[in-house]
Amino acid sequence: MVSGKRLLAIHAHPDDESSKGAATMAKYAAEGHRVKVLTCTDGQRGDILNPAMNRPGVRENMMELRRQEMAAAAEALGVEHEWLGYVDSGLPEGDPMPPLPEGCFALEETDVVVRDIVRVIREFRPHVILTYDENGGYPHPDHLKVHEVSMVAWDKAGDADYAEEAGEPWTPVKLYYSHGFILQRMKRLHELLLERGQKSPYEMMIHRWEENQADVMSRVTTQIECADYFEQRAAALTAHATQIDPAGAFLASPVEDQRRVWPTEEFELARTRLSTHLPEDDLFAGITTEKEETQ
Repeated sequence: MVSGKRLLAIHAHPDDESSKGAATMAKYAAEGHRVKVLTCTDGQRGDILNPAMNRPGVRENMMELRRQEMAAAAEALGVEHEWLGYVDSGLPEGDPMPPLPEGCFALEETDVVVRDIVRVIREFRPHVILTYDENGGYPHPDHLKVHEVSMVAWDKAGDADYAEEAGEPWTPVKLYYSHGFILQRMKRLHELLLERGQKSPYEMMIHRWEENQADVMSRVTTQIECADYFEQRAAALTAHATQIDPAGAFLASPVEDQRRVWPTEEFELARTRLSTHLPEDDLFAGITTEKEETQ
């Protein structure tokens, strides 16, 4: 039974949706809510991170492959999907850092991107928005841009005087940051592999996060029980064959272990236009059918 509740997840690249809140989105979609992923860039500058895909023809057809991968991931999660149409900025590396490529998403004028996102918000009319925190989850220029434009769009979508061409105003009710990388979760999975005498791919990541004090559990306000949808999350990750190494950290632990060790996904309530009690176990907490249809 469709409840009328709607969730919009704003992501930088195809594959981001599968590593950040994927099981939660699959859960809500299965329960009859409408869930849409908005992918801001085409992912054309993504590296080939799966050695099995590092073969002739892949790099040359990266954009088309990533579109196919994204379609398969959306189907695995049971969600709707839309491309915003901007050009992947790539992840600059070096010392000194090279300039970002001309025409890329991270260099786009903020108001231009905001108007595009406001159009999507007004068409889809989400009650809840998922996006990245001020660090972008990690400081990729496209992730930082997603945070910036999402926060402005949150403010502007309901403003009748802003971007009249983008449709009738719509005011989302809650905005969350998706915290897809939890240090404690990774430590537990790491320890479980070591206990079994197996090789763990987590150690380097744990060390890097501890060095950078990147643990975000102190910021988490909302944990969603979604272990029943971890298989869909794994299927969505696997769909992004150019980006996800089956032997890497994302898929190193079987679904059964993930369910036992850490059966939730984590979020931070960053903005709300209604009262709610923290901690939460539902992104739609406090939103009723009557309220949502009168926004």
